Amino acid sequence: MTKLVYFAWVRERVGKPDETIDLPGSVTTVAALLDWQKTRGEVYAHAFEHASVIRVALDKTHAGHDAALGDAREIAFFPPMTGG
Repeated sequence: MTKLVYFAWVRERVGKPDETIDLPGSVTTVAALLDWQKTRGEVYAHAFEHASVIRVALDKTHAGHDAALGDAREIAFFPPMTGG
């Protein structure tokens, strides 16, 4: 089981802060996970429609979209941060 955690507008669009799920065996990279999220229904398709801008952390460590998921227990999704 993997815990998916959503932040900021990703959370707002998905409609929940987190969930624990079994990922399909074919989902082995961050990019594949982002693509798979879009297939999970309308709210996920909307939340991940601009997946290229979504940042991801695997077990609290930032990861690129080409990173392997490995045995990550927690995967967090968040939009790019802006500062002031």
